[in-house]
Amino acid sequence: MPRNRRTFTAEFKKQMVQLYENGKPKAAIAREYELSPSALDRWIKQAKPSGSFSEKDNRTDEEKELTVLRKRDTDSKWKTIF
Repeated sequence: MPRNRRTFTAEFKKQMVQLYENGKPKAAIAREYELSPSALDRWIKQAKPSGSFSEKDNRTDEEKELTVLRKRDTDSKWKTIF
């Protein structure tokens, strides 16, 4: 039987990152809060650039520019088709 996927609020994620930044070992946090180590690692990585857990907020300037260019390219292809 598959496990239900849990969701976590940004506040909870921020608290877990704060625990790590205050010196608590990742393994202890993951064990105590029943988190996967990879989820905790991802939250720590996401929180560094902008403090946000949204991928959109953590994009580099180059990634943002590439997204705009891809959208522009897709839009122009649709205009030629119709």
